[in-house]
Amino acid sequence: MDTLRTVIDVVSVFVLPLLIVGFPLYGLYKKVPVYEEFVEGAKDGFSIAVTIIPYLVAILFAIGMFRASGAMDFLIDGLRPVLGFIGVPSEVLPMMILRPLTGSGSAAIVLDMINQYGEDSLLVKMAATMFGSTETTFYVIAVYFGAVGVKKTRHAVAAGLIADVVALFLAVYVVRWLFG
Repeated sequence: MDTLRTVIDVVSVFVLPLLIVGFPLYGLYKKVPVYEEFVEGAKDGFSIAVTIIPYLVAILFAIGMFRASGAMDFLIDGLRPVLGFIGVPSEVLPMMILRPLTGSGSAAIVLDMINQYGEDSLLVKMAATMFGSTETTFYVIAVYFGAVGVKKTRHAVAAGLIADVVALFLAVYVVRWLFG
């Protein structure tokens, strides 16, 4: 177990620098005008950002209403006994509920948990792993699908939620296994 942690620690130090340097070097190797492509992508990103603002406002408003109405607390109280039975701590339930909805809301939950339990606690590690291993599925559907005019999402919502649920539960069990 200590060997695995050591390997993960060593690899994690080099991943980001390798990506930051590796992609431009690969582009240069393939004779792609890297800087020009980057600037073009930034221009496209700005126009997309302007396009998604109405969808972003709508989803943030809906999340605010969900939390302010007490529906979040009601849902947490209903799920607490079931998830407790299968070994999921009730302290991470807000993260499990909000992560598919909002990135900033789930980041705020992780910050609150850090302040409450300490940055090295098992619960914070679970929440942080959930944050990094799941997607804001409803946000993506509402904002990005709306921005490009997709009306029928077909299986995107179900596939996204299944992936989120699997990742949320695996985060609990893997963190317990590695740091437990």
